[in-house]
Amino acid sequence: MAEASPLTPKDPIRPAGDGQPAPQDRVISEINSSLMPYLERIFNAHAGPQKTWQRDQIISFLHHRQADKVTEASADISAKEELDFSGFLQYMTSTAANALAPPEEADFSWPLSSYYISSSHNTYLTGNQLNSDSDADAYKNVLLRGCRCVEIDVWDGDESDSESDSSDSSSDGDSAGEKKKAAKGASRKQRIASKLPRSLTNRLEKTSLGSKLTTEKDGKLTGNTPQEKQEGAIEGPKAVAIEPRVLHGYTLTKEVSFREVCEAIRDYAFVVSDLPVIVSLEVHCNSQQQEMMVQIMHETWGEYLLSKPGADAQNLPAPGDLRRKILVKVKYVAPGASPTTEEEDVRDHLPPEAQADPKAKAKKPSKIIQALSALGIYTRGVSFKSLTQPEASMPTHIFSLSESGVEEVHDKNAHLLFEHNRKYMMRAYPSGMRIQSSNLDPPVFWRKGIQIVALNWQKWDEGMMLNEGMFANTGGYVLKPVGYRAEKTAIEAAANIAPPAILHHTLDLKITVFAAQDLPLPHKDDKASGFKPYVKVELHTEPPHTLLSSNHEDARAKEGEYKARTHTQKGLHPDFKSEVLAFEHVGGVVPELAFVRFLVKDDEIGRDDLAAWACVRLDRLRSGYRYVRLFNAKGALSNGVLLVKVEKTLS
Repeated sequence: MAEASPLTPKDPIRPAGDGQPAPQDRVISEINSSLMPYLERIFNAHAGPQKTWQRDQIISFLHHRQADKVTEASADISAKEELDFSGFLQYMTSTAANALAPPEEADFSWPLSSYYISSSHNTYLTGNQLNSDSDADAYKNVLLRGCRCVEIDVWDGDESDSESDSSDSSSDGDSAGEKKKAAKGASRKQRIASKLPRSLTNRLEKTSLGSKLTTEKDGKLTGNTPQEKQEGAIEGPKAVAIEPRVLHGYTLTKEVSFREVCEAIRDYAFVVSDLPVIVSLEVHCNSQQQEMMVQIMHETWGEYLLSKPGADAQNLPAPGDLRRKILVKVKYVAPGASPTTEEEDVRDHLPPEAQADPKAKAKKPSKIIQALSALGIYTRGVSFKSLTQPEASMPTHIFSLSESGVEEVHDKNAHLLFEHNRKYMMRAYPSGMRIQSSNLDPPVFWRKGIQIVALNWQKWDEGMMLNEGMFANTGGYVLKPVGYRAEKTAIEAAANIAPPAILHHTLDLKITVFAAQDLPLPHKDDKASGFKPYVKVELHTEPPHTLLSSNHEDARAKEGEYKARTHTQKGLHPDFKSEVLAFEHVGGVVPELAFVRFLVKDDEIGRDDLAAWACVRLDRLRSGYRYVRLFNAKGALSNGVLLVKVEKTLS
């Protein structure tokens, strides 16, 4: 599938994870000629001789065709004694006819481990994992799109950052300022070069990135060097304190200050949701810089930080009890113990070239000071060794594993992994091999009970679309299905009662695709005359063969996708001629963890470019005659609409 190019934080905020527009924004303003004949047919099929619907016909249509409850948005027409075609069109263009049902009233009283949490990986990056920019606005972007867990990789500050800029207007002053700027840039490149293995440096010299790492045989960078600066530059006064930086280590990504990131989180954490935000810290700083981190977090986040409890928590709190709070996830150091180290699979964060070099060694992570560790109250990072290590029963611990790490643990003991994740927190993140910021398949990890599945939000691909399907309009927290949750109270936990069974259903799903209007063109395509769209529908659910031996899928099994597509049509307002796409007798379906993805693609020679899409969680897919509102390839809500009929049976 063609993927959208990475967005920048300067782009307009796009929906994702909680970005579905408000109900009043989901009204179709006008109906095109491609849709109108089908709406007339639907209305006339239920109308009497007077070309109107009487009250009993209205109720019958809502209950039997639409499977609607009178208490929903359809209550407006259900109260009418008579409905003409104009009133029917008002209904069919309102939120009541949306294929996406609003989420049920949320219950935020369960322990944190009983929720899926909309999460971001390497949040500061605006593009790929190797040489893109870091930007504090990236945090604004994801938080306004409903993300509730962000990541910060923190490194020692650059001493050159503390140099004050010269404001001298003389030519000598300007010359000195230029030399200082050049020296700062050179020293930054020199540090990058020293961190990368020679094998990777040599390969990069032959690419477009080589200009950033031009080296001499002795390993020093050409151009202005610190020595040249010492001989010719005029030193300005040094700042009193050097502050930590945020960047992707061992790569050519640009940096941003830790303080700027904290300020962005403070300003946007609770704009679209008041549910708690988890800040996952990956710390590579020395002890002095960690002290500065603690100071900055207290200065910027203030009352949003949790107060230090009098004793260690014996149970995880509920998100409803942590509204407007920032939870710091950081490596845990027991009071009085020697400082520990940030050991989160550092090698997995290296670029592939560095991982493949047997001589490549990542710099040993920094030791975590007690003052920083103490900020992790309910989200205490613990280095994973096994599911039976002593810390695995500490209520407030959280393990972080790469996608391959999860696979390895699952293959050894799937049942124990699932049981751990019912009661305790776990975070999964993409492999370091995903240089282009592609994403893992989140439902595979959600089905293992993992609460925090971190994704690269700057990349619009299948993973982010499924994330949208999971978290749309939810505030970023979704209660796990029955059988996946912890006991709700300490009393229930103490009773040691077996958890309820997971309910698997057999699904019959039929989607009739009538027509579409106002379809967006694929990204960077501006010729509507050559647009040949078709609709592809995918059902994402648990692979059927995994249910034969256990309730837990093979970690390496491809997501269970059932696919069907229409014939190709032409133009922005195509008639798909009531084509039926059916998925029959699909077993082992958990509706809360199954997704229906609508893709509109351009039929071309070679790869078919994506024009538009929508993703709906199965339990929120409404039956009956519905419209599907479409996003464009870059994740912005478009005017595009599909008119469909959904027939869904779960047994």
